[in-house]
Amino acid sequence: MGLGVGLIGSGYMGKCHALAWTSVATVFPDVRRPRLVALADATPELARQQAEAFGFGKGTGDWRDLISDPAVDVVSIAAPNEFHADMAVAALEAGKHVWCEKPMATSLEDAIRMRDAARRSGKTAILGYNYIQNPMIRHARTLIAEGKIGVVNHIRLEMDEDYMADPAEPFYWKSERRSGYGALDDFAVHPLSLLSILHGRITSLVADMAKPYEERPTRGDGYRLVENHDIAQALFRTDAGASGVLMVNRSAWGRKGRIALQIFGSKGSILFDQERMNELQIYSTNDPLDLQGYRTILAAPTHPPYRQFIAAPGHGLGFNELKVIECYELLQAIFGEHDAHVIDFERGLEIERAVHAAAQSAEGGTWINVGSVGFLMMPETLNPS
Repeated sequence: MGLGVGLIGSGYMGKCHALAWTSVATVFPDVRRPRLVALADATPELARQQAEAFGFGKGTGDWRDLISDPAVDVVSIAAPNEFHADMAVAALEAGKHVWCEKPMATSLEDAIRMRDAARRSGKTAILGYNYIQNPMIRHARTLIAEGKIGVVNHIRLEMDEDYMADPAEPFYWKSERRSGYGALDDFAVHPLSLLSILHGRITSLVADMAKPYEERPTRGDGYRLVENHDIAQALFRTDAGASGVLMVNRSAWGRKGRIALQIFGSKGSILFDQERMNELQIYSTNDPLDLQGYRTILAAPTHPPYRQFIAAPGHGLGFNELKVIECYELLQAIFGEHDAHVIDFERGLEIERAVHAAAQSAEGGTWINVGSVGFLMMPETLNPS
């Protein structure tokens, strides 16, 4: 029998997790089909309804009941950000493996608590950074490792969407201080996860955050002050000696799912845009002068694990397929594949340190050594202006 799965949260990302658990054994026949044991949500009624819709055996309005269920071996956490830490720690202490959506937590202290719980438990604990699973990102990693663009010396990371671009958009939990800093941990963690996989860690940075709208309408007749920041940017340096720029904006009209990477090296460069996620561009100085220019590489069966889904090149994968790959890599990690392509809580904590360093820098207006960041910059201490 396959592992027993418990899912907490059945919204947008909860559905992505459910689709992945349902599909993983079909796409990757070398793993046993998981058992969908239980689903937890805000109310018993919603949980039962979604459990039936997603194919789980039962629903519960109390996530603690799901975690204590002996039939559950691995817990998918797709609840709002503020609940990640308590749920993950409880699951790990109960002897469960954990697949937790990003961001890891809303405070650095909680992220460390999660990392420590994973260490003590000996269980597998990973974060939901599915963009790193893109075959094109994996191919970029191979090209960089093989020296195709030489020594990387500069990196530009951008992420933009427009779901908060409309000033008339009603206030909801993503604008609350308790959900985090805003664009930094809601958004910046994704390009930072790609940086972690493709290059390394940020060692120092200077950052700024901006709030395009000071208030948003409530669903009644009033307005409520926005408590975090929809825009953030930073200059940074990495442990491998590269300089970089990070820019994120969740109020960028016209951008729907853009994660843009520009990686410059001593012999060429690599470009990627998530809105064209089945393409990768490379420029190489090794090409003859009369042929130099960016070449577009289309995703194809030669770029693992694309072949597991589609036998023909150029047809393309999507967001949910990346989640299926992530689910497979989680199972590989659980069953002892130490080279599994995942961001575990150890590596995830490095990303969190960069996020909190950026928030601290934005507050103080100075360069910050990422390794020196402590617990002082909780979301509730941020200046709301």
